[in-house]
Amino acid sequence: MNMYATDARTIDQLDVSTRATFIVRTYTHLLGAILAFTGIEVFFFSSGVADQIMRIVGSNPLILFGGFILVSWLGSRAAATAKSKAIQYMALAGFVVMEALVFVPILWYANNVVPQGGVISSAAAITLTGFGLLTFIAFWTRKDFSFMGAMLRWVGIGALIAIVASFVFGFELGAWFSVAMVLFAGGAVLYDTSNVLHHYPEDRYIAASLQLFASVAMMFFYVLRLLLAFTSRD
Repeated sequence: MNMYATDARTIDQLDVSTRATFIVRTYTHLLGAILAFTGIEVFFFSSGVADQIMRIVGSNPLILFGGFILVSWLGSRAAATAKSKAIQYMALAGFVVMEALVFVPILWYANNVVPQGGVISSAAAITLTGFGLLTFIAFWTRKDFSFMGAMLRWVGIGALIAIVASFVFGFELGAWFSVAMVLFAGGAVLYDTSNVLHHYPEDRYIAASLQLFASVAMMFFYVLRLLLAFTSRD
């Protein structure tokens, strides 16, 4: 984990009490990020901001997507390398806000176009259940899943190319792509949780929570996309 600009010990070098404190801090920040994301979305849709966003980006979703990629890279980098806790928190906050913006189109569609109700809550329940099971597996086995890092990076690059190509050339990424991305997000959760248990420096719980939040959000996005694909056929 030499990307981190810190001399702090990694989590696997800590005593049990200090390791537990790091883990609690990480998941407390993750919970805070999820609640903040939810609150932002409620504000967007209750205030009419979501409708304004749709009018701006409805014909060109690459605006949001490009901004998300930039903020994701800058946020992850700042949370990993900044020595200032304030900058790390700003990175996490910026990432959460950008995720909320990126989710507006799919949530707007689920709210306004899909006739069946409860799709969003069902996707959230499935995501939280999957995240909980994967987290339990990582904690129970104590296995180091860091070997998955290279594979996840290459799959992520391939998925990114496919997504950009679908925007540029106007073709649909079908349900099987969503299935593949849900599996990819599951692998990312295992990888991130393993890093929380074994590799993060003890002062980088904000960066750890950011990465976990990114994986949970990605799983939620593609579970929701998959459910919408199924409901649209009914």
